Amino acid sequence: MDELSKGMPQTGSIGTTDKFEESDGSPSTVVYVNETCLECERVRAACERLGAVAAARAPDALPPPPQPPAPPSYLITTPFEGELFDAAHKAKYRVLGPTAVLQLAERDEPPPANARPLYSLAMRGAVICFSGFRKKDELTYLITLIHYMGGSIRKDMSSKVTHLIAAAATGDKYRYASGFRVPVLARSWVDACWERRDDPSCLATDDTIIKEHKLKVFAGARVCFVGFPEEETLHMAEVLASNGGVSCPLDDPDCTHVVVDEHNTGVAPDCSPRVHVVKAEWFWASVQNEEAQDEQDYLFKDYLDEVSRRSSVGAGCCAATGADEAGAAAGTPTQLQRLRKRKLRGGDAALHKRRSSVGDAVLLSLSNNLLDCTPSPDGKQLLEESEVPDNVVRKLLSPRQQVFMELLQTESNYVGILHTIVTMFKLPLEEKAEHDPDNSKNVALLNNTELKIIFGNLPPIYELHQRMLEELRYAQAHWSEEVSIGRLVLKYTPDMVKAYPPFVNFFENTKEMLQQCDRENPRFHAFLKIGQTKPECGRQSLQELMIRPVQRLPSISLLLEDILKHTNKSNPDHCALVSALAGLREVMSHINEDKRKTEGQLQMFDIYNDIDQCPAHLVSSHRSFVSRCEVVELSKELSGRGDHLVLFLFTDTMEVCKKRSKAFNSKSPTNGTGTMRIGSSKPYRHISLMPLSTVKCVVDIRETEDCHNLFALMCRSNQELKEKLYSFMITDETVEKTHFLRQLCRQMANTVCKADADKFLTCLESHQLDIDTSDFTLSTLSKVSKFAARTRIKLEAMAGLGGWLRAEPGVGLLDTWVLRAHLLAQVGRAFSFNKTPSKLKRAMSSMISPFGSTSNLTPASQLAQMRLASCNNINEMGAGGACGAGGAGAAGGEALVAPLSVQPTRKAAGAAAALRRF
Repeated sequence: MDELSKGMPQTGSIGTTDKFEESDGSPSTVVYVNETCLECERVRAACERLGAVAAARAPDALPPPPQPPAPPSYLITTPFEGELFDAAHKAKYRVLGPTAVLQLAERDEPPPANARPLYSLAMRGAVICFSGFRKKDELTYLITLIHYMGGSIRKDMSSKVTHLIAAAATGDKYRYASGFRVPVLARSWVDACWERRDDPSCLATDDTIIKEHKLKVFAGARVCFVGFPEEETLHMAEVLASNGGVSCPLDDPDCTHVVVDEHNTGVAPDCSPRVHVVKAEWFWASVQNEEAQDEQDYLFKDYLDEVSRRSSVGAGCCAATGADEAGAAAGTPTQLQRLRKRKLRGGDAALHKRRSSVGDAVLLSLSNNLLDCTPSPDGKQLLEESEVPDNVVRKLLSPRQQVFMELLQTESNYVGILHTIVTMFKLPLEEKAEHDPDNSKNVALLNNTELKIIFGNLPPIYELHQRMLEELRYAQAHWSEEVSIGRLVLKYTPDMVKAYPPFVNFFENTKEMLQQCDRENPRFHAFLKIGQTKPECGRQSLQELMIRPVQRLPSISLLLEDILKHTNKSNPDHCALVSALAGLREVMSHINEDKRKTEGQLQMFDIYNDIDQCPAHLVSSHRSFVSRCEVVELSKELSGRGDHLVLFLFTDTMEVCKKRSKAFNSKSPTNGTGTMRIGSSKPYRHISLMPLSTVKCVVDIRETEDCHNLFALMCRSNQELKEKLYSFMITDETVEKTHFLRQLCRQMANTVCKADADKFLTCLESHQLDIDTSDFTLSTLSKVSKFAARTRIKLEAMAGLGGWLRAEPGVGLLDTWVLRAHLLAQVGRAFSFNKTPSKLKRAMSSMISPFGSTSNLTPASQLAQMRLASCNNINEMGAGGACGAGGAGAAGGEALVAPLSVQPTRKAAGAAAALRRF
C-alpha cells in the first residue's frame, strides 16, 4: 500500500451499513474495504465506482453475500492473507486487491465475472504452462500467484500458451517452446512480478521483464567436458557457469551431459545411458542461439558411426588402388599412362610433397597448422587427393610440371580457404544482420559496420583467385611444356594491385575488430567456436584463416622462381616468367609502400589525439608520420633548459611537445581552498610545430666523454631575420642518433626539392656551439652525490620549520597558524619532485629572507649569503629586527645561512657565428 498511498491524503472510515438499496428499492452492489485500503483516497474513489463503499474491520462484520440474480458483493483488501481474506474467499465474495481496483478504474473496465481473487492485472492475457517442476507445493504456490495477477494456466503445451515456466532447459515442452518461439522463463519471473504487485504500471509481459527473467541456456544442466585441453576446459566451464549450468566430473551421479572434443576422443566415455554424450558443437550452438539445442542433433555416437563408415569406405578404395599400383609397377608404359589419366580424373591418392625452395612455411599459418588435407566445403577433398598424382605418376612428370602441379595445389587450397571464410562466416553473419525482428534466433551477431571492417576487403581477392584457379586447371588439363605460366600470372597482376592493398593495409584493423567482437560478444564468440569445430576449417580460428591473403603473394613468387629454375631459356615461357616475377615484386612493393603510408597517416591521427592543444592542421592528407625521438632540451628557446620533450618527425614538419608527468594527469589543487581539478588525460602538451623548411642546418655534435647523443638545429623562418639554435640530448635508448638525423635530413631535402640530403648535416664540437652539458652528463656517483645534497637541503629546511609547530607566546594563535600554513605551502611546492630545476630555484627564492648583509656582493654571492625565512624566529620578525640589541640575535652572533646550489648557465653567444664558419 505504500506505493498506492504515497502522497495521498487520508480520509475517515465509513461506517458499515446493514442494507444498501437503490432509489427504486432494488438492492445495490456493496463494496467492503478494509481500513488499510480506505486510507488511500485514490483507492476509495475507485471503489466507489463499483458500488456503495463500506468499511470491513473484521471477518464477522461481513454479511452473507446476496444470492443471484442480486449483484455480487466485493471485498477490497490487502494483503491476500489473514482471517478477513479467508472468510471473504470462503463466502464467495469477489475479492480484489487495491492495485486491480485502480487498474480497472484507469481502463474503465468492469471487474471480472469469475470469483477468483484478483490482486492486480500484471499477468492479464498470459497463458502459462509449467515444465520440470517436481514439487507439488511449489507448483501450487506459483499457480496461485499467477491467478492472483490475472494469468491463466494450461497443463499441456498448445498454440494458446504464451509463456513457458521451466525448471530446466530440457524436455518436450522446452523443445516445443523453442521451436515456436514461445518465451521460456524461470520461476523468478513470477516472484518478481508479485513483489511489484502494488505497482499499477507493472506488466509481466513487458520485453524488459521477459528478457531479465529468461531461462538461462544451461539451467538445470550438470556438464562434464572430456578431451579438451586444460585451458579450453576452464574457459568452457566459465561459459557454462555464466549460462546457468554446473560443471561436474564424469562419475557424478547427477551428471546430465558429457561434452566431448571429437577431434581428440576416439571412444565414447563410459557413463549412464540417461546422460547425453554430445559434441562440442552442441555446447557452442546453444550459447549462440541462447537456448539449449536438441541433443539428438549433436550425438557423439553418430559422429563415431560416420567416421567408422568413412574409414571402411576409404579402406576399400585404398585396397583397390594398391592393387592397381602393384599391377602398374610391372605394366607397360601404356598401362602407366592409363593409370595416370585415371588418377588425374579424381582417383584417391596420397600427396607426395616434393622438396622445393618453397618449404613448409608457405602453407603454415600463424598457428603452424597445415590445411592441405582439409576437406572443401562441398564435401570433396582438396586438390592433393583429386588433382595431384601420387608418387608413381609423379615420376612420369617433368620437373617443370611437378612445380606447376604444386602451384595448382596450393592455389586450389587457398581458394578453398577463401570459400570457407565466405560461406561459413561472412554469408551467415550477413544473413543474420538482415534479421526478422520477430525471430529471436536470427538476431544479428554483428552490425553492418563490424561486418564491413572484418570482411569488406575480402571478396575482390576471392573473385580474383577463383578466375585464376580456373585458368590454372585449364592449363593442367591441356598441359605441354610450352604452356605459358608466366603469361597467366602476369594477366592477373593489375587485379592484384587493386585487390590486395585494401586488405593488407587494414589487416590490423580487421584483426583488432575481430578480437574485440570475439571478446565482447558471447554469441559471436560461440559462432566462431562452432566454425572452428567444422572439418572445413581444419580446427583453425577465423583469425588464423584471415591471415592467408597476406601470405599468398610471397608464396606465388617463390613457386614461380622454382618454375623458372626448371624452364629452359629457349622456352617461350622463360621471358614471361621473368616478367611475371618482376610484376609480382612490383605488386608487393606497391602493397608495402601503400601500407607504410596508410600506417603513417593512421599514426598521425593517434599522435594528434595524444597532444593537448595540438594544431588542427597537423593532420593533412599529404603528410605522414616518419619517426619519434625523446630528448632533453639543452637550450632555452623552446620550452626551457632541462625539459623533457618529444619530437614527432613527419614528412614536411616536426611537432615538438612536452612530456607530461603522471602527477600532472591526476587530480591536483588549483587554489588555496583545496578545490580539485581533473588534469588533462593527454600525455603530451604542444610546444611548437616546426616546418622543415625553416630548419637550415642539422648539427651532429661529436661524441666526447661529456657529450653523448647531442645534436642541434639551426632554424630561421622567412619572418625572422635572426637565426635560432635549438640543442638537444637524445634520451630514447631505442633511437640511434645517426639514423634519426639522416631521416631528418632526408625529409628536409624532400621538402625543399633537393637530391643531396647530406648537405644539411654538419658535424661540430660542443664547445664550438658553446653548449653546456654539465647538468646532464654526470656519472652515476655524481648523480648520487647531487641527489644526497638536495635531500640534505630539504631536511635542513624542514628542520628550520620545526620551531613553527609550537605556538609562540605573545603572538596571536590565528596569525601564527595562517603564517605557518602559507610557509608550509611554499615549501611543499618548492620541494616537489615534479618541479624542474629552474622552477625549484624560483620557488626557493620566494622564501628567502631579506635579513642579512648583501652589500658589496655579486648577485650569486648575495643569493648564497641569504638566509631562509624558516631560520628566523617569529618573535624577532614581530619585534621588527633580526638581531636587535639584547635580543636573541645578539646571543647567536652568527647568522644561519641555508646552503644553496647555484650553477650559472653558460651563454651560447657565439653559436650562430660558429655555424656560419662551416
